[in-house]
Amino acid sequence: MDVSYVLIIVLVSYVLGALTKLKWEVIPNRFIPLQNVIVGFLSAFICYFFKIEANLLQAIVLCLMASMASGGTADLVSKLKKGE
Repeated sequence: MDVSYVLIIVLVSYVLGALTKLKWEVIPNRFIPLQNVIVGFLSAFICYFFKIEANLLQAIVLCLMASMASGGTADLVSKLKKGE
């Protein structure tokens, strides 16, 4: 079950990221947390409707935490590469 959350979040993030790059070439960094929240909610609804998680609230909390954590980790890695 745990891997299912991760796979769904990765797929939703990839699709939204691809759409963002295709439609809007430059989005300010201040909108990245909002995009992570959208990814979390969409992933939670997908997990709930495909019966990966029986409780919608638990699915929302888990997917939001995972998507925000992955966004923070990606930001940390990019800042470390830049030397900030």
